[in-house]
Amino acid sequence: QVQLVESGGGSVQPGGSLRLSCAASDDKYKAACMGWFRQAAGKEREGVAAIDSDGTTSYADSVKGRFTISRDNAKLTVYLEMNSLKLEDTAVYYCAADPGCGPWLKEDALSVDYWGQGTQVTVSS
Repeated sequence: QVQLVESGGGSVQPGGSLRLSCAASDDKYKAACMGWFRQAAGKEREGVAAIDSDGTTSYADSVKGRFTISRDNAKLTVYLEMNSLKLEDTAVYYCAADPGCGPWLKEDALSVDYWGQGTQVTVSS
C-alpha cells in the first residue's frame, strides 16, 4: 500500500507563492499517476493537477498558468509549485495516487486509490 505524506502548506498573501511536496513510501509510486486535489470549506473535493508516470501533466482550468506539477522518481516525490495565489485557492490540499489519471480527468475523487493526510493552504490579505 502506498503511503503519501504532504508538506509545504501555510499562509500567504494574494499574489504569493507556495510549494507543496508529497513523498511516497515505496516504488509503486513510480508507475502511478500522482497529483493533487483540494477541498475548500463547504465545497466538494476537486482535482487540481496530475502527472502521469510518463510525465504527462493535466491541470484544472482555474490553476493553469499559475501552478506547476512535477515529480522526482528518484526521491519518490511529487511537487506542486503554486504562484500568483488567489483568495479562492484557499483549501486543504490532498496528495493522491492512482494507477491512472482518470480520477483527475473525470473529476472523480471518490475513485482515487491512495490519499495523503492533507495540508492547509490559506491565502489571505
